[in-house]
Amino acid sequence: MPALLARPAVAALVGLALGGQILLGASAARADTVSTTLRAGVAGLPVAVEDRTGYARNLFKLWVDADGDGCNTRYEVLIAEATTAPTVGPGCSLSGGRWYSYYDNAFWTAPADLDIDHLVPLAEAWDSGASRWTAKQREDYANDLGDQRDLAAVTDNVNQAKGDGDPADWMPPYAAATCRYVGEWLAVKLRWRLTLDSAERSALTSYAGSCPNVTITVARAI
Repeated sequence: MPALLARPAVAALVGLALGGQILLGASAARADTVSTTLRAGVAGLPVAVEDRTGYARNLFKLWVDADGDGCNTRYEVLIAEATTAPTVGPGCSLSGGRWYSYYDNAFWTAPADLDIDHLVPLAEAWDSGASRWTAKQREDYANDLGDQRDLAAVTDNVNQAKGDGDPADWMPPYAAATCRYVGEWLAVKLRWRLTLDSAERSALTSYAGSCPNVTITVARAI
């Protein structure tokens, strides 16, 4: 399976709370690397008006099995993020695992209770730059295992409540997750060279001002 770093969610959250560095999880030889503080990163992202013209979810090919091991992207994320490793059975069926949803501070043992969230939703990505991408770039974004922050296993109804919202519209209901979420949102936007709209920047600026000014290091995907 692809080299997605396992990220025990509790440990990652503790690292952020302590002001630790948020690091990229995979090698990206074709991409440059950018490193910035949380507040400078938010201030430095370009602002542009969002435009959803032409968007359709099926323009992002979802849940591919990139390495042909029988486990598609959804299952690769579940395996990587499990706090208790599951047994992987035929057809990549998972049993015996345990997962932590950092959005709502909840633990789950049934994969069906979890969605794989695109931290920056597909529609939001389209609005902020992906409409100009190739079909392959959109597929790569939708299945990005090269950075552990792009995709998150979270409680299904919490993900559904989030919808396509950006931080001006929605934040995790678990208040202690705020700083981690803001840092990861910034990391994804940096990695994929996506823009902010003015309300999104205002919200991120406000949240970042109350968070540790951690260093975000990202390998660009495009």
